[in-house]
Formats: sequence, C-alpha cells, structure tokens
Amino acid sequence: MKIYDVSLPLHDGLACWPGDTPYRFQWSWKRSDGASVNVGQASLSVHAGTHADAPYHFDDNGATIDTVPLTAYLGPACVIDVRGQTIIGRADLSRFDLTATPRVLLRTDTWTDHTQFPTSIPIIAADVPDWLGKCGVVLLGVDVPSVDAIDSKDLVNHHALGRHGVAILESLFLKDVPEGVYELIALPLRLRGADGAPVRAILRSLA
Repeated sequence: MKIYDVSLPLHDGLACWPGDTPYRFQWSWKRSDGASVNVGQASLSVHAGTHADAPYHFDDNGATIDTVPLTAYLGPACVIDVRGQTIIGRADLSRFDLTATPRVLLRTDTWTDHTQFPTSIPIIAADVPDWLGKCGVVLLGVDVPSVDAIDSKDLVNHHALGRHGVAILESLFLKDVPEGVYELIALPLRLRGADGAPVRAILRSLA
C-alpha cells in the first residue's frame, strides 16, 4: 500500500487569498531558552493551505464545518488528470465510473509556486456541478485555491455544488499522484461555527 500526502505544507510564506490572514508560526516556549518543553503557536485563516469549505462559507443558511457529515471526506476517490485544460468539462471526467468513486480530485498542476497566489486557474464548466450531483458525487477536490474563478464574486460553482450536497476541498497537492483510484482520508478540523477548516489529506492506493 502506498500513501500520498496530498496536503500543502503550512509555512510562513505560503500564499493566502489576497487580504486574508496568512499562516504564521512562532515559539511560545523553547527548551533552548530554559523552558521544559518546546511549544509553538500558529495563526492562520481557516482557508490556509489544503482546506475544506463548509456550506456556510458561501451560504448564510449553510452548515458550519463542525456540523457537516464526515462521510464525504473519506472513502473511494479518483484522481483525474486534467492538465492543460482551462475549462474542465464532463468529457474530461466521464472516463471514470463516478458511482464507484464518488470523490473526484482534479489534478491540473497549474499552481506550482505556492508562495505566489495565482491570478487565474482552471475551472469546471457550468454544467459540471449538476452532472456530478446526478452521478452521486459527494466531494470535489481541486489543486488550486477555488472551484470558481479567482475573480468570481457570485461563486456559481460553489453554490451549484452546495445545492447537490457536494463537499469542496481546495488547494490539494496532487503533483506526484498518478491518475487512478484511491482511498481518500481528508477530515476537517472540528472548528465550532467556522466556515471552513484545514485538513491533512492523504490518498492510499488500493492495490
């Protein structure tokens, strides 16, 4: 069994959404300064690095991250190689049986320098969220900061996925993961009342 860590390392200098709170780490106590233990502290946006969006992120009536069902975040998943695509359509995704792997992770490899926030990213076509919902997909993951265009204000894809109960994972690290079927484990932190949460996402090969 092979395990792929598909979460971005959190570190000072990791790009965040412009205007959002960047990740910062510092030491509260250090053994080298005479303390009995090393203890660090971190400040960050709940959307820092690899994270789950709760429905409340884009819908005031949506569930917060501590109340969403966890079943979407673990189970069979497919990594689909869509490198080179600007708009990702149904034809790019239909070569997999999504009823058997209802967690879909899209590998674009378009965000490679994680110290710089991207100015544009590939997005799914407008009809894809409804189609994913009809296929029984429970989660969509992307290796970019959003399932919508960077400059989107109405977040059409977020809302469309939300209507079908499709969980959203963003800023995955899929660069080293071959296309195929895996088991996903990507549980969000239980942050009460929050609109999202960081995750430690891994994929396990099924062979």
